[in-house]
Amino acid sequence: MSYPKIITPWSALMILPLIFSSCHHKDDDPVIPSEEVTISVENVLNSRPLVESGTFQGPGTPPVIFPGQSVSIHFAAAKGEALSFATMYGWSNDLFFAPDNPGISVYDASGNPIQGDVSSQIKLWDNGTRINQPPGAAVNHPGTADNKKITEVMGTDAQGNKYLPASQLIKATLVYDGNSYFTLTIKNTSGGTANETPLSPGVWAVSYIAGGNLLNPAPLYTKDQFTANGLTSIAEAGNNVPLSTYISSITGVFTPLSPVLVVVYNGIDNPVYKVGEKDRGEGLKQLAQQGNATILAASLKNKAGVKAVYVLPAPGTTVLLPVINENAGGKVSQAIRVVKGDRLAIATMYGFSNDWFFATADNGVDPTVKADISSSVALYDNGTAIDQFPGAGVTQFNLAGTPLTESKPIMAVPDPNPFITLPAINNIIRVTIK
Repeated sequence: MSYPKIITPWSALMILPLIFSSCHHKDDDPVIPSEEVTISVENVLNSRPLVESGTFQGPGTPPVIFPGQSVSIHFAAAKGEALSFATMYGWSNDLFFAPDNPGISVYDASGNPIQGDVSSQIKLWDNGTRINQPPGAAVNHPGTADNKKITEVMGTDAQGNKYLPASQLIKATLVYDGNSYFTLTIKNTSGGTANETPLSPGVWAVSYIAGGNLLNPAPLYTKDQFTANGLTSIAEAGNNVPLSTYISSITGVFTPLSPVLVVVYNGIDNPVYKVGEKDRGEGLKQLAQQGNATILAASLKNKAGVKAVYVLPAPGTTVLLPVINENAGGKVSQAIRVVKGDRLAIATMYGFSNDWFFATADNGVDPTVKADISSSVALYDNGTAIDQFPGAGVTQFNLAGTPLTESKPIMAVPDPNPFITLPAINNIIRVTIK
């Protein structure tokens, strides 16, 4: 599987590192010998293309969805993201219902949530692995094997059997629950029609979007291609376990890191932030919400005790992309001069959030100690924007949104949090001094 090329809103922020420095030295002060070290920051996240996925099934035993019954899917989505699902036309050999790729659109072009009947987006598909018998309770499972590609059933199948439009057999209703959450209710409306059928347990998924491109625009099937990844088990037998297992394996965390702020200071507390205090209005808000570190860098260079400030964009991409398809994640490095007694702090945005940022904890680290200092980094909520599902929030700046203001003290992001369970911090960001 390949992800599309990703261009983020940060790409216009900066091309070259910005370096600010201020040093104060009196002739009668003792000279402390300095040394040059190199700090490196790398995005080591083994990313996933799907932000969310799950399963659904009927309320009884067996867990099919009979005519007149409904199931609901609760999910979050950002502008441009879509919900895909697949469920078997139970009284067939290998037909399944699913929206056309990339799925059901949940926002209009202006970013307003779509609500109401979206049944017209549901289609009926032939998995291509069985010869179709006349649909109905008498279908012999699994039937005669076939080896064709997935095709849409538009009125008749390859054997001439007739079908009503999918929108007359399934009613899909979308409701916006607020804060980027939706509920899709799927109702079996096939009862009393010529195509009455139960619906099987199913699988659903939502792909991340980055730079305007969905990372996986066809998570469950691909039209005019051979079936794969366990879809056949749904289409032929209503068994959603194999496809769910596959989909779960490609669902998880994906986030870039913004250009990295690096600060060297001496004789003062961490000048970037303090847990329990509100944002100081010096530019951390712009870093945490937008990935723009230049405002904070300009503020810090004038602070007493601050010796040097750097902003490090990744070469070519500006942002530090995660590991994608086994391609190494983004990395930046900077040589700095330090002396005994100096402290070092970093900060970088968790890109697909409202205002989360990674930073060295407490009063930074001793830059004269050469080591992997990733264990000294923590993830914080800046408290200036209302949180939404990371990577699926319509007000997240880097997903073409406008953050909604709040005013709370800076706090560590809990793990698990109300949205996701994160990998260990050192499996997202690696920071070393050599």
